Amino acid sequence: MKNTFKKFAIIALSCMMVFALAACGGGGGSSESSGAGELHIGGIGPLTGPAALYGQAVKNGAEIAVKEINEANPDGVQIVFDMQDDEHDPEKSVNAYNTLVDDGMQVLVGTVTSAPCTAVSAEAYANRTFALTPSASATSVVEGNDNVFQLCFQDPQQGQIAAEYIAKNFPDAVVGAIYNNSDNYSSGIFDAFKKALGEKGMSVAAEEAFASDDNADFSAQLNKMKNANVDLLFLPIYYTPASNIMKQAHDMGYAPKYFGCDGLDGILALEGFDTALAEGALLLTPFSADAEDEATQAFVSAYQEAYGEKPIQFAADAYDCIYTVYNCFNETGLGTDASMEEICEAMIEKFNGGFTATGLTASGDMKWAPTGEVEKAPKIYLIQDGKYVEQ
Repeated sequence: MKNTFKKFAIIALSCMMVFALAACGGGGGSSESSGAGELHIGGIGPLTGPAALYGQAVKNGAEIAVKEINEANPDGVQIVFDMQDDEHDPEKSVNAYNTLVDDGMQVLVGTVTSAPCTAVSAEAYANRTFALTPSASATSVVEGNDNVFQLCFQDPQQGQIAAEYIAKNFPDAVVGAIYNNSDNYSSGIFDAFKKALGEKGMSVAAEEAFASDDNADFSAQLNKMKNANVDLLFLPIYYTPASNIMKQAHDMGYAPKYFGCDGLDGILALEGFDTALAEGALLLTPFSADAEDEATQAFVSAYQEAYGEKPIQFAADAYDCIYTVYNCFNETGLGTDASMEEICEAMIEKFNGGFTATGLTASGDMKWAPTGEVEKAPKIYLIQDGKYVEQ
């Protein structure tokens, strides 16, 4: 049944693209506005290093979308996608961006993580490159950059949503938090979480920071949580330090309930991690591979067929980014011979004019504010029996 649906989706996509191009054809643009040519999309993210699981997921998800679009539209615009490794390093990310520009990139999907994306956003603003990041959630990514948009929730949004959920569902909990104070993503979520929780009449009973995702010893932080009787531990951090925290807490006989954000997604796929340690944890993410809707399952089926594993949120968001960029580009009426700057200005106008990504995405319909943040429905999931169960 999944294969049948997938074939149907490809046929339907072809029909939709033909209709979209026909609608745009009378509005000017180049001689290629009928759909011929190649649209060069660049990607940047950590394909190696401690955050490589995120970057590889983005690369894989994007490549699934590229393959589907190109096969469904052999006579239309074809996407050429090039993903560069930045190792989660801002300087290397800027170098990767310059490489992509030199190679003819017209639109950027990236970068994957917040600190590198903040650095690249400044370059993209100066060069007038349209950028849609699947997962860089810091507010600094879009602040002052009218050409940069986020498909993921911003950090303050995640902190606000998490606090509201905890206040509603765990009003008597003793809440603690461990976060990375050297990382914009982690500290941004924590600051918003602490403020929002206070507005709900609750407080963070204990808070502890660390300074690097390479940190391997969390005994001091965990002892403080345990001594403060924290029974709900908020972890606005990435999956690698979170896995160390869960293991070390278990080894010392401490078993709080964990609540993470989208950075926790991927922990079940972390090599060498005992997934039983994450049982009962909650996380905020707009996507679950276990969701039963047809669009999600068509994507999951294609991903598993290509890579032999379930996709995480980062893969789904990258898949959505490619479709969103492609559909928005077609709506501009421009041809693929348009310059990077021309495409940038036209797509900004579309995004600011109410462009909505709908129908073909893996994580639901969405639209954007002129300030760059996305508007889409948040979802809370419980890790139960090695799967995500929506709450």
